[in-house]
Amino acid sequence: MSLLGLDVGTTGCKAVVFDVEGKVLSAAYREYSLLHPQPGWIELDMKLVLEKVKESIQEVSSQAKKDPIKALSISTQGEVFVPVDKKGNLLSYSPVSFDNRGESFVQWWEKALGREKIMNITGMPLHSMFSLNKIMWLKENYPHIYSKTWKFLCCEDLLIYKLGLCPTIDYSLASRTMIFDVLKKRWSEEILSRADIDPSLLPEVVSSGTVVGEMPQRIANDLSLPSKVMVVTGGHDQPCGALGAGVKEEGVAMEAIGTVDCIASVFKEPRLDKKMLENNFACYPHTVSQFYITLAFNFTGGSLLKWFRDTLGGEEKEKAKKTGKDVYSILIDEAISQPSFLYLLPHFTTTGTPYMDTNSSGAILGLSLNTSKAELIKAILEGISFEMKYNLSLLEEISIPVEELRAIGGGAKSRKWLQLKADLYGKKMVSLEVSEAASLGAAILAGVATGDYSSIEEAVEATVKIKEVFYPQEEKKRIYEEKFQIYKDIYPTLKSLNHKIKGAEKI
Repeated sequence: MSLLGLDVGTTGCKAVVFDVEGKVLSAAYREYSLLHPQPGWIELDMKLVLEKVKESIQEVSSQAKKDPIKALSISTQGEVFVPVDKKGNLLSYSPVSFDNRGESFVQWWEKALGREKIMNITGMPLHSMFSLNKIMWLKENYPHIYSKTWKFLCCEDLLIYKLGLCPTIDYSLASRTMIFDVLKKRWSEEILSRADIDPSLLPEVVSSGTVVGEMPQRIANDLSLPSKVMVVTGGHDQPCGALGAGVKEEGVAMEAIGTVDCIASVFKEPRLDKKMLENNFACYPHTVSQFYITLAFNFTGGSLLKWFRDTLGGEEKEKAKKTGKDVYSILIDEAISQPSFLYLLPHFTTTGTPYMDTNSSGAILGLSLNTSKAELIKAILEGISFEMKYNLSLLEEISIPVEELRAIGGGAKSRKWLQLKADLYGKKMVSLEVSEAASLGAAILAGVATGDYSSIEEAVEATVKIKEVFYPQEEKKRIYEEKFQIYKDIYPTLKSLNHKIKGAEKI
């Protein structure tokens, strides 16, 4: 028997079937596009997402007939939601995290409850990205849709509902709505009352790894699945990825090196203090029940390499076409071996933690006529990593230390980048045998819930395999520590100027 882990992201979904030792038996991926109907509006067509999830399940199921799927669980993006009527019809498109329609309600909440109170209840720093603000926007601007709504469902609970079961959401994903009380582990009566939202519009909330039920036979047949497949709650993609990377204790963190660079750290006691709020660090339940998790992230991660590829990497793209080699591997291999003389502020989209500053911009300092393409590539890798080192230093200041980072995502495939991160962070970096950590995390939850493993600890021991460990090289560590002291001054020095530039763009 095997376990199916679904990973439903912003631009694509994966279905991965694992055996009980964590070996990938089959995998399928489907893409879908974001919609941009108006400036600042960024949406998903959840009907299309559901179709693509169905296709991916059908593909892996047909490939895994020798090891029939016993149970499935789901890792999904946070914040996105869809209104659903009593017949199960989806009533609108779904705004994603970086859709800006919730911005007007940030000030409203500041006056209604204040940032500290919201953090104390929900564990979320007040921000427009969270589902609540966009539900309120929908209620104000499209009352006819709001009035027809039976449930507001996020990705996980929508999928569970479409698999023929009661819509159910886990604690970690519910937290990303900014409606969930992270201490009481239930929807917040105070938040709902202030927002004038009926609690009956929300799904049932349970812990990650809860068996929701057995998939109805007619739906199993439609998905080419065997009989009696159990459906189990999963979690928000970052906590699922952390579980799939083996993050089940303090001091060990996951770093997802993808379009966004994100570090997920765990701790046993909830942290809802002012320091967490000042740094915009969330605090919410991990998929491992006795832990809480926080995310340190920058929105411009691997997307910066994509920008370089499309803008200055024509030669490398041609080389990739001719050789069949990955273009990003070619770019990273071209980077100089020594630390660069450049400083790059990786705010090319917007910032993540701790600033959450939509008016900041990217910058490259130290350019001269001697600057080469190879040095510029190195500066990109360093800049992305320095931003995360700053976040790590802030976590350490508030007693959330990280000694080891488990790397997942596209960037984790590059030994050169992982060694750079080890040198620059001054910490151990670990690569893993399975790159699909979020899907594996979901599969682990399914396996524990249905008895394939006696505990999360046993499941991680059986499935999470270390591929390689990268240790800091002392001389480069010393150089990067000196560079870091300068790097920390770049954002505050440029902040006022960047804000003026952004203001001028709007004229």
